[in-house]
Amino acid sequence: MAIKQILLYLARVLLILAAAFLPHGCTPESCYENIVSGIKGGFYQTGTGLKISPDSVSLFGPGIDSPPLYSKATGLKEVVFPLNPAEPACSYIFTINGIRDTVTFTYTSFPHLISRECGYSMFHTLNSCISTGNIIDTIIIINRTIAIPYEENIRIFLED
Repeated sequence: MAIKQILLYLARVLLILAAAFLPHGCTPESCYENIVSGIKGGFYQTGTGLKISPDSVSLFGPGIDSPPLYSKATGLKEVVFPLNPAEPACSYIFTINGIRDTVTFTYTSFPHLISRECGYSMFHTLNSCISTGNIIDTIIIINRTIAIPYEENIRIFLED
């Protein structure tokens, strides 16, 4: 069983490497598309369902020593952040208006061919979102397919 997991992990790593190097093929100037997939989440007020902009948003990735994706950002009505294609789950730390919540996402990942010039991207199917519930009241999955971030995938409802 462990060998099968190692082989699956190596296959994912090879796909990621292939995606990184394929855009540099015969026609490097022909790929203008964003090929990085990520979750797009909008902020909403619990009770009213109105889209809101929190006073301050910080978002840290899975590694404690990793730089923040957003650091005390203001005026945001939505955030976009990636998932780790080598793992079936990852957690993010959201600090919204000074209150910290940890959100864990579970998902499955699969390679998706963008084009011959642009190469591959890793897409995901979102299975669940679980929050610690400090300021985030509820997270609703709107679109389970995590692709190039043009559509809202989740709605993050915040308590007053």
